[in-house]
Amino acid sequence: MQNLINYLLQYDNLNTQQIQLIKDQVKVVRLSKDEYFSEAGKVARQVAFVNEGILRVCYYDKDGKEITRYFVEENNFAVDLNSFNNQIPSSEYIQAVVPTEMYVFSQGSLQNLSNTIIIWDNMINKIISKALIEKVNRISPMLAEDAKTRYLEFFNRFPNLVNRIPLNYLASYIGVTKHSLSRIRKEIAASKEG
Repeated sequence: MQNLINYLLQYDNLNTQQIQLIKDQVKVVRLSKDEYFSEAGKVARQVAFVNEGILRVCYYDKDGKEITRYFVEENNFAVDLNSFNNQIPSSEYIQAVVPTEMYVFSQGSLQNLSNTIIIWDNMINKIISKALIEKVNRISPMLAEDAKTRYLEFFNRFPNLVNRIPLNYLASYIGVTKHSLSRIRKEIAASKEG
């Protein structure tokens, strides 16, 4: 649980009593590989902090093709914010890529923290703002690039994820087929050798 506390302390100071209160409001949830944290069509009622593992956020396009929007690695929060805040059905899935351990806050526990810790709402707003900026920076540059450049960009920005994510998920994120991604990886490996 120390990872969660250390993460929160980046945004504001918390005393021992507040830290204990946060620990009391969190429950540990473990997901198996491919298990869902939240699903499209259902209202998001929990927020997760990834302690160990990787989640992916995905949806199905109008043709029924699965599209990976982004990945959530350790020491980051995961939630469909629009669904959670507005209590509307989610349009995306949040799924464990590998066995994943999370610290989960329910809506009630977040409300309790908001009512009890004066700085809580301000701290959460800072975290959300940072996450939204990172999300935009993660998606925007990828749109204009060719597939090889998008893969290299992903590799450079998330080197610890590349070998932990199945090829089909990575291909979906980059916007190519699994076969094309394999070819790109071979080209890159060959150019490094030569």
